[in-house]
Amino acid sequence: MMAALAPGLVALGAFLALVPLLRHERTLARACLAGVSFVLLVRYFHWRVTQTLPPLGLTADAMVGYPFMLTEAASMIAVALSLLFLSRTIDRSSSARIDGRASDPAAPLVDVFICTYNEERSILERTIIGATGMEYGNYRVWVLDDGRRLWLRRLAGELGCRYLARPDNRHAKAGNINHALGHVGELVERPDFAAILDADFVPRPDFLAKTVSLMDDASVGVVQTPQHFINPDPIQTNLAATDVWPDEQRFFFDILMPAKDAWGVAFCCGTSSLIRYNGLKAIGGFPTDSVTEDYLVTLRLKERGLKTIYLNERLSIGLAPEGLKEYITQRGRWCLGFMQIVRGRSGPLSRTSKLPFIDRLSLIDAFMSWAAVYPARMFGLVVPWLFLLFGIKAVQADLSELLQFFLPFYVWHGLTMTWLSHGRALAMMTDLSQLVAAPAVLKAITTGLLKPKGHKFRVTAKGGERGRKFVEWPLLRLYGTALVVTLAGIAYAFILHLRGESIAYGGLALGWSLYNALILTVVCFVCIEQPRKRKAERFVRNEAILLRQDGKSHLARLADLSITGARLIDPDPPAVGSAIECRIYGRAIAAVVVRRTPDGFAVRFEEGMDTRVHAIRAFYAGEYVRAYRGIRALPVGRALLLRLFG
Repeated sequence: MMAALAPGLVALGAFLALVPLLRHERTLARACLAGVSFVLLVRYFHWRVTQTLPPLGLTADAMVGYPFMLTEAASMIAVALSLLFLSRTIDRSSSARIDGRASDPAAPLVDVFICTYNEERSILERTIIGATGMEYGNYRVWVLDDGRRLWLRRLAGELGCRYLARPDNRHAKAGNINHALGHVGELVERPDFAAILDADFVPRPDFLAKTVSLMDDASVGVVQTPQHFINPDPIQTNLAATDVWPDEQRFFFDILMPAKDAWGVAFCCGTSSLIRYNGLKAIGGFPTDSVTEDYLVTLRLKERGLKTIYLNERLSIGLAPEGLKEYITQRGRWCLGFMQIVRGRSGPLSRTSKLPFIDRLSLIDAFMSWAAVYPARMFGLVVPWLFLLFGIKAVQADLSELLQFFLPFYVWHGLTMTWLSHGRALAMMTDLSQLVAAPAVLKAITTGLLKPKGHKFRVTAKGGERGRKFVEWPLLRLYGTALVVTLAGIAYAFILHLRGESIAYGGLALGWSLYNALILTVVCFVCIEQPRKRKAERFVRNEAILLRQDGKSHLARLADLSITGARLIDPDPPAVGSAIECRIYGRAIAAVVVRRTPDGFAVRFEEGMDTRVHAIRAFYAGEYVRAYRGIRALPVGRALLLRLFG
């Protein structure tokens, strides 16, 4: 067994010796690590094809083995393409600047579109307040209401922004934006740029100033910024891993998008983007032939010579899907929309598209990440227990052989991804998130490729009551059954019916099945939605703030903060019911003391609109979002154990 482990140990030692000499931003360093990973991948796949396939014929082994090999090959192509694109990165922060336009009324005019359909008042109020409080000299805020709600019209007027509705909901979000583009195009003052915000994304004060500065380059059609979230996603919540595991989008926005930008293939992600108005006008507005109209905007603009660039700065804060159903719906919609793009005139193999080769290759990369990785992951659940229960040997190898060829790649690639991603990737948790979304993704792949037209846009619900435990039964039944079958296969093969001469391969199937059982167990716990106790997210802080009461001022320490109140550390707390003023992030906010604590007191911000405006702008202007320096395996493992057995 030590001989089988030796190549993997060599890979580990070589990586640990080499990586201290490398710098993340250097293309040569990134390409070196990615190149070695690719070589080890090719080594493994050569062995896989030449040594592990069953004899060709109409046998159960062959009928399972060859499709599995082809699926695995497709997923390896996806890995190779991802390594290629991750071999570069770019940081545009030094180019994004705040200059005189931040206060100049003659600055380029920006129309800010807040797209909404059925979101609740508390969500929209935050977004409108944030949007109307941006530090930029010349912009208009429009609420685009596809719900045609009278209360929202009144709220928009109260908060000083413009309201726009249309008579129907044709083409969903894309149609809503296009209606607004047509409206502002008929005004005396036409915009230079359009900024897109989803209903739950609150922009920071410097959002426009920084993104507009990158539009000085006339070849830029879109400036995309990342999506950051004020709340944990359902995987974080249901596994009680909020403090040790980042939301699933951090790898995409923090690592993959800067890498795509370095290759010139960054793309629009809808919300939190700034788009050149004349470019949109030239392509006829947002395309409506995909439910992911944002990606398609980039492709159509690229065909007109306008590129998309990516500014990796936290310039807006939104809501992650709060429930598992919403999370799955969102991933399914993304996949469906991309399949529609693949089948459309801007697809990677389209003869009519004017896209350059690198953009087509990027589209193939995205396609393979959906259409190859997810089927391979599901296939990997089935293959080991087919052997354990029925003796179907799809992979003609034993555990020691697999370790010799697969372990070096697995070790090097895993460490390379950890290094490239600054600790934002962990293989086990990636497998977990893929399994959660897999049923919806597989359905979207099939329907999107076979029937690309006629699909409705499915809104990701935000807000609502989240205070009760809820079980996502369809998903739990599917993966609970898979877990039972996996455990039954282990019990049958190794307890009830030990397979004699096949025990070597049984060792491979056993290790494979045990890993699957672990992942499936965790997925089953993810399916049990945990209640969310707080309506407003609360963040731990440690900073001095100025308090004012009865004309006197003194400093206290801010312990935690939400948009509705705060807890402060103060050796001389005021009496309960006292009215005080807190100065938070440069804004004076009226508050009432609601209780004393062992080390201070807690306050509730007053309910008046002026106070809410100040509180929301102060909250979203601060650094009140969870930041992750990197995933550490031990804390993640501890959190999972506590969730499973605590």
